[in-house]
Amino acid sequence: MLDVSIRLSVLNLLAGLVHDDGLALLYITHDIASARYFADTICVMYAGRIVESGPAEQVVSHPAHPYTELLILAAPDPEDPHRNVEMPAGEPPSLIEPPSGCRFHTRCPYALPRCGGELPPNFNAGEEHWAACWLRENGGGQ
Repeated sequence: MLDVSIRLSVLNLLAGLVHDDGLALLYITHDIASARYFADTICVMYAGRIVESGPAEQVVSHPAHPYTELLILAAPDPEDPHRNVEMPAGEPPSLIEPPSGCRFHTRCPYALPRCGGELPPNFNAGEEHWAACWLRENGGGQ
């Protein structure tokens, strides 16, 4: 929760360490917009499970999981500052007693009946890009 200028300075410092010193960095954030420009690979986690992973540009440009899609839509859009994004209803799931199947199914606008009963495997969504979503079965998408 840093102001924009300090945040940018910290990100630039970290990027310099990665580039100049060859360090690896695990950057954990809710801000997928900064992750897009800062990371080589993005892993999206929901309720303790990774639901999508892939090259940063692919994940942000072509989200393959509904939660990733909502994260991207929730980021401010300077070209449309009055954009109204409808967030999913309900509360996030309990991490002590998570729901069966896909943990996002209780809030997912695309949920299928099997989403609540079966944990989806990782489906291919592109080169080195995958998503754990039944909508991706057989190469499908939202």
